[in-house]
Amino acid sequence: MIKFYNPLGKVCMTNDFFAELVSAAVQNCYGVSGMATKNRSDSAKALVLGADFPEKGVRVTEDDGHLVIELHIKVTYGVNIAAIVRSITHKVRYAVEDATGLNVRRIDVCVDDIVG
Repeated sequence: MIKFYNPLGKVCMTNDFFAELVSAAVQNCYGVSGMATKNRSDSAKALVLGADFPEKGVRVTEDDGHLVIELHIKVTYGVNIAAIVRSITHKVRYAVEDATGLNVRRIDVCVDDIVG
Protein backbone atom coordinates (compact mmCIF):
# COMPACT_ATOMS: atom_id res chain seq x y z
CA MET A 1 0.00 0.00 0.00
CA ILE A 2 1.35 3.42 -0.98
CA LYS A 3 0.53 6.27 1.42
CA PHE A 4 1.09 9.96 0.93
CA TYR A 5 -0.22 13.23 2.31
CA ASN A 6 -1.76 16.12 0.44
CA PRO A 7 -3.45 19.34 1.67
CA LEU A 8 -6.73 17.46 2.15
CA GLY A 9 -5.26 14.64 4.25
CA LYS A 10 -3.77 11.17 3.99
CA VAL A 11 -4.29 9.14 0.80
CA CYS A 12 -3.75 5.37 0.64
CA MET A 13 -3.56 3.50 -2.66
CA THR A 14 -3.50 -0.28 -2.75
CA ASN A 15 -1.09 -2.39 -4.75
CA ASP A 16 -4.06 -3.77 -6.71
CA PHE A 17 -4.89 -0.26 -7.94
CA PHE A 18 -1.34 0.27 -9.22
CA ALA A 19 -1.18 -3.23 -10.68
CA GLU A 20 -4.35 -2.73 -12.72
CA LEU A 21 -3.33 0.77 -13.83
CA VAL A 22 0.16 -0.29 -14.92
CA SER A 23 -0.96 -3.59 -16.46
CA ALA A 24 -3.59 -1.84 -18.61
CA ALA A 25 -1.04 0.71 -19.82
CA VAL A 26 1.52 -1.98 -20.67
CA GLN A 27 -0.85 -4.30 -22.49
CA ASN A 28 -1.96 -1.46 -24.79
CA CYS A 29 1.62 -1.04 -26.06
CA TYR A 30 2.54 -2.43 -29.48
CA GLY A 31 4.57 -5.63 -29.37
CA VAL A 32 3.62 -6.71 -25.85
CA SER A 33 1.96 -10.11 -25.94
CA GLY A 34 1.31 -10.35 -22.21
CA MET A 35 2.62 -10.09 -18.70
CA ALA A 36 5.00 -12.71 -17.30
CA THR A 37 5.10 -14.09 -13.77
CA LYS A 38 7.88 -12.47 -11.78
CA ASN A 39 8.50 -15.23 -9.23
CA ARG A 40 7.25 -18.56 -7.92
CA SER A 41 4.46 -17.05 -5.86
CA ASP A 42 3.07 -15.43 -9.03
CA SER A 43 3.27 -18.79 -10.78
CA ALA A 44 1.24 -20.36 -7.96
CA LYS A 45 -1.32 -17.53 -8.14
CA ALA A 46 -1.61 -18.08 -11.88
CA LEU A 47 -2.51 -21.71 -11.26
CA VAL A 48 -5.15 -20.80 -8.67
CA LEU A 49 -6.60 -17.57 -10.11
CA GLY A 50 -6.17 -18.32 -13.79
CA ALA A 51 -3.76 -17.04 -16.40
CA ASP A 52 -4.43 -13.33 -15.88
CA PHE A 53 -4.72 -11.53 -12.57
CA PRO A 54 -4.12 -7.81 -11.96
CA GLU A 55 -0.76 -7.94 -10.20
CA LYS A 56 0.81 -10.46 -12.59
CA GLY A 57 4.22 -9.17 -13.62
CA VAL A 58 3.88 -5.83 -11.81
CA ARG A 59 5.59 -4.70 -8.61
CA VAL A 60 5.27 -1.14 -7.32
CA THR A 61 7.26 0.11 -4.32
CA GLU A 62 7.82 3.50 -2.74
CA ASP A 63 11.26 5.09 -2.30
CA ASP A 64 11.39 8.48 -0.52
CA GLY A 65 8.00 9.55 -1.82
CA HIS A 66 8.68 8.38 -5.38
CA LEU A 67 7.47 5.20 -7.06
CA VAL A 68 9.68 2.41 -8.38
CA ILE A 69 7.93 0.10 -10.84
CA GLU A 70 9.18 -3.32 -11.91
CA LEU A 71 7.56 -5.01 -14.92
CA HIS A 72 7.94 -8.51 -16.34
CA ILE A 73 6.63 -8.83 -19.89
CA LYS A 74 6.41 -11.16 -22.87
CA VAL A 75 7.08 -9.63 -26.29
CA THR A 76 6.17 -10.68 -29.82
CA TYR A 77 8.95 -12.23 -31.90
CA GLY A 78 10.53 -9.90 -34.46
CA VAL A 79 9.87 -6.55 -32.82
CA ASN A 80 12.50 -4.08 -31.67
CA ILE A 81 12.83 -4.69 -27.93
CA ALA A 82 14.52 -1.35 -27.22
CA ALA A 83 11.67 0.53 -28.91
CA ILE A 84 9.06 -1.47 -26.99
CA VAL A 85 10.79 -0.79 -23.66
CA ARG A 86 11.02 2.96 -24.42
CA SER A 87 7.33 3.02 -25.35
CA ILE A 88 6.35 1.15 -22.18
CA THR A 89 8.36 3.40 -19.87
CA HIS A 90 6.89 6.57 -21.39
CA LYS A 91 3.32 5.26 -21.34
CA VAL A 92 3.48 3.84 -17.81
CA ARG A 93 5.15 6.96 -16.40
CA TYR A 94 2.47 9.17 -17.96
CA ALA A 95 -0.44 6.93 -16.87
CA VAL A 96 0.73 6.67 -13.25
CA GLU A 97 1.72 10.32 -12.82
CA ASP A 98 -1.49 11.52 -14.47
CA ALA A 99 -3.76 9.25 -12.40
CA THR A 100 -2.06 9.66 -9.02
CA GLY A 101 -0.01 12.85 -9.06
CA LEU A 102 2.98 10.89 -7.69
CA ASN A 103 6.41 11.02 -9.31
CA VAL A 104 7.85 7.85 -10.82
CA ARG A 105 11.56 7.56 -10.05
CA ARG A 106 12.36 4.44 -12.06
CA ILE A 107 10.69 1.83 -14.28
CA ASP A 108 12.51 -1.48 -14.71
CA VAL A 109 11.25 -3.53 -17.64
CA CYS A 110 12.31 -7.18 -17.75
CA VAL A 111 11.64 -9.08 -20.97
CA ASP A 112 11.10 -12.63 -19.72
CA ASP A 113 9.83 -14.34 -22.86
CA ILE A 114 9.58 -13.93 -26.61
CA VAL A 115 6.38 -15.35 -28.10
CA GLY A 116 6.45 -16.45 -31.72
